Amino acid sequence: MTKNTELTVLHTTKFGENSLVVHTLSREYGRRSFLVRSAGKKSSMSLYLPLSLLEADVVETNKSTLFTARNLVSRHPLMGIRNNMYKNAMTMFISEVLFRVVKEGVYEPGLYEWCEKSILLLDAIESDFSNFHIRFLLELSVELGFRPEARDLLPFVGDHYPIVEQFMSLPFAESMLIPLSGAVRNEIAEEILRYIEFHTDSAVNVNSLRVLRSLFA
Repeated sequence: MTKNTELTVLHTTKFGENSLVVHTLSREYGRRSFLVRSAGKKSSMSLYLPLSLLEADVVETNKSTLFTARNLVSRHPLMGIRNNMYKNAMTMFISEVLFRVVKEGVYEPGLYEWCEKSILLLDAIESDFSNFHIRFLLELSVELGFRPEARDLLPFVGDHYPIVEQFMSLPFAESMLIPLSGAVRNEIAEEILRYIEFHTDSAVNVNSLRVLRSLFA
């Protein structure tokens, strides 16, 4: 059976000479990986950048749990992200968090729609987005069902509690204007990740956070 599906790219793994396993989020399948044949050419790799929004025909089969995705095309060019190295660094971070936190085969209702909305918002923002990944992590905690109040994060954020309380009480646009140094911003991101690790009972170990540290120092 073939099903037309919208996918968000989280990560890719090389498979053989010219194929990829593309790890994705989707409305129909949740967190699931698909085999894409003849996808290893440089000319097509831009399709599989972190958080790319794609449309594909998924071929389901009883012979394997690894379904095949064909006829992949971009649904949104995300030029506001791809032409900005700071936003690209954020998509690397966000996609890695999602890849490590949401396990293969897990379906979280509404997660795909919220992720797509967040990606398009990051793409559209023209300035004042340095705090975006902090807001994203806090909202992700809600989408995953933890639904924290500010005091629930106190054991993890310590002296940064007043700032985190602001993030959780202010509208999105105002939270982007909270004045933070790069060092404080990075510390808060790490602390919220520890909160997420605690509730998912797993080590997230997001390597791309180092890139954000260097860009938003």
